[in-house]
Amino acid sequence: MSAKSRSKHRRSIAKAITWRITGSMDTFVIAWVITGSAHKGAAIGGIEIITKTTLYYIHERGWNKISFGLYDDYKK
Repeated sequence: MSAKSRSKHRRSIAKAITWRITGSMDTFVIAWVITGSAHKGAAIGGIEIITKTTLYYIHERGWNKISFGLYDDYKK
């Protein structure tokens, strides 16, 4: 595996984590407002961090395999 390939995986992981922090904060607030419980909001947000980070990473890697919407310089 080349260094360039490993870098793409690290980048995808970093993007997934930072996006989930943002998304999970949103989920926590929404769950807290709906349930009236910060504890329940945190539980829902905590579970969601794991599931959605995994799903985002899989989604991101899938998009890296297709050339749709890329300029010709970036196509495989």
